[in-house]
Amino acid sequence: MEHWKSEEENNPQARPGYPSQEGGELSGGKAHKDTSGGRELYMNVRVLVSMMAVFVMVFTFVARIIVVSGPSMESTLWGGDLILVWGLGYTPKQGDIVVLTQENYQEDSIVKRVIATEGQRVDIDYSANSVRVDGELLEEDYIKEQMFVPSYGEGINHVTVPEGCLFVMGDNRNQSADSRYPNIGIVDTRCVIGRGLAVMFPFEHWKKL
Repeated sequence: MEHWKSEEENNPQARPGYPSQEGGELSGGKAHKDTSGGRELYMNVRVLVSMMAVFVMVFTFVARIIVVSGPSMESTLWGGDLILVWGLGYTPKQGDIVVLTQENYQEDSIVKRVIATEGQRVDIDYSANSVRVDGELLEEDYIKEQMFVPSYGEGINHVTVPEGCLFVMGDNRNQSADSRYPNIGIVDTRCVIGRGLAVMFPFEHWKKL
């Protein structure tokens, strides 16, 4: 007696769920989703986030753009100037223009010039319009005008700078609250954000510092 096989037995490809020759998908099963587009979007977002993180790190610990406020550094810097400030590995030196914080005076950062570093002696003589460091007269062609006694008095004008500190002054001596002013005084070097490298904007003010 002959045994006849069904069509499904003779043709396994006709069975439900058997991969078809055309698409390779299981009939009656779920189609395979193409995730290449989603992965590409994920990678793009990841790269963007990484770049933003690097950008934030650079402009927090390496370099910053600071806006000058007030007239204390005229005519070297003007209110509204944008200056590039470098902080990584910086050690303040005499003559540098620095950005620092001094919360006893104000919360915002301030811009001044380093007159003396630790161990140096500063002597200011208003009648002679002179600043001496370790007895040597500073050649200050950058100051705006002759120096007069400030409204708060002579302040701190004869001092030896302690270890780890700086004596700073503005280039516009008659309109500058600086190390002569008791509320600022001698500045701890840990308060220094960095050194001003250049004026970036406005373009007509561009210059190296």
